[in-house]
Amino acid sequence: MKLYYDTRAPEYDDWYHGTGRFADRDRPGWDAAVVALERDLAALPPARTLDVACGTGFLTRHLPGDVVGFDQSARMLQVAADSVPGAEFVQGDALALPFGDGEFGRVFTAHFYGHLQAGEREPFLAEASRVAPELIVVDAAARPDQAPEQWQTRILNDGSQFEVYKRYFETDALVAEMGGGIVFHESDWFVGVISAATPSP
Repeated sequence: MKLYYDTRAPEYDDWYHGTGRFADRDRPGWDAAVVALERDLAALPPARTLDVACGTGFLTRHLPGDVVGFDQSARMLQVAADSVPGAEFVQGDALALPFGDGEFGRVFTAHFYGHLQAGEREPFLAEASRVAPELIVVDAAARPDQAPEQWQTRILNDGSQFEVYKRYFETDALVAEMGGGIVFHESDWFVGVISAATPSP
């Protein structure tokens, strides 16, 4: 997974923009859903926020307040630093966050939680709750053309292929998995939930 995202960094935003390998994909309502998600993020109350798996910073730039972007990929962080010059960026492991207890008011993560396999979810939720009292998860909404849980073969512009684990979420199921919460965004493409982070063991 780390090699995949590091390799994909220069072309990652093609997914949001519908360019490159995504130019010919039929995604009805996609552009409107992206704009709505950006709007709903910008409307959140300002907070000192840790954006875990921030990637290129495409959504980081819409988070209100003091933001620290965090990612395992150095190449992703290089792109993000150019996209969001006012933010701080740190490289590291999302399952062992290098921050103090309660250092942030909010942990935000987008399109990361759905890549975590069974043994990784609880450690991430515990780390999120350790560093902040609030957790926001944005991820892919369940769709009839996608199995809820699957391994995908992803092909990059250079032809390289990677096997990537991916989940798609029914809104109620994501809320339950997070231990309860409030849905702040919902569309055919994305679901966003605000929850008090799961208490640490």
